[in-house]
Amino acid sequence: MKLLPILILAILAAAVLYQLYSVLGRRVGRQPEDSPAPAGLTATADGDPRLAEADARLAPMGLAALRARDPSFDVSRFLEGARSAYETIVRAYASADRVALQRLVAPNVLASFETAMAQREAEGRTQAIEFTSTTRADLDNLDVAGDVAKARVRFLAELRSRSKGPEGEAVDDQRTAELWTFERRLTSKDPNWTLTRVDAAEA
Repeated sequence: MKLLPILILAILAAAVLYQLYSVLGRRVGRQPEDSPAPAGLTATADGDPRLAEADARLAPMGLAALRARDPSFDVSRFLEGARSAYETIVRAYASADRVALQRLVAPNVLASFETAMAQREAEGRTQAIEFTSTTRADLDNLDVAGDVAKARVRFLAELRSRSKGPEGEAVDDQRTAELWTFERRLTSKDPNWTLTRVDAAEA
């Protein structure tokens, strides 16, 4: 009979230890490489996007509304396309490739880019960008307003910037986190999305 209280205490102690491990046994702090994608959508490092949760979880983000208008919309393909567009736009901005930018970004974004590119050219500077690892793309939000679909994607990227200027050459390794908003008019036959807004994000 004396063993019964001991067994009860042992069970209680095990339960407490398990709860402590659940809270303290994880890494503390936001790790961009392992933080879960918002609403369960992410493009994985090996290039094969995956849906971490059921489509029903995405309905509040506008997925159901978008698929009602465009049944062919596929989140995986969209994220792959968004990541490709991101890297293309970043390289085009660095090299001042205005023709490439005009096809991918909205006039307001192009105007902002133009100001920075013109200043860089006036100072006699050039820049080239190289991505040093696979860019991570997470779907942060999806919405349909009227005939316009809006998708906000969070990008985490590691890149190397090589610049030349009057003072010489410089190499800078950077880690960036940004929120890009893409839009597409659902009444248009053009399936491409256009970048309409760029915001900073937490790394």
